[in-house]
Amino acid sequence: MASSVQPITPAIRFFDPSVNEPVPYTFSIIVSRYRGQWLWVKHKERDTWELPAGHLESGETPQEAARRELYEETGALEFSLDPIVSYEGILNEKKVFGMIFIAKILELGPLPSFEIGEIELFTGIPDRLTYPQIQSAFFDYIIKNLAII
Repeated sequence: MASSVQPITPAIRFFDPSVNEPVPYTFSIIVSRYRGQWLWVKHKERDTWELPAGHLESGETPQEAARRELYEETGALEFSLDPIVSYEGILNEKKVFGMIFIAKILELGPLPSFEIGEIELFTGIPDRLTYPQIQSAFFDYIIKNLAII
């Protein structure tokens, strides 16, 4: 008998990050390439993979948060960072906004001793994601909208 349970797909609306209206950003997400592969991180308290990401701190722009989070979660020392798209979604019944960046990492240093316990390179999306529906939607958007070799 087939299951009647349908997978939950997040309601995410993507929009141009250069909109002229002020957007109350909460998150920066970084889809990262290093040596021709995708870099994913594993939190010290979880056994699942996730994209480098985090909350904006008080007074931070999404770009500043992305630069900080990329270093804190991967040890990236030299990289380019470009905004790709903004998104609107619902988290705990509250509307949230984030910006997705793509990073081309040229040099990794030691992994800082913050919350990330491991980084790994993959050719695509790894099995066992922390937030499978949302991270897959972000990753798929990047793949479909950028010519990445």
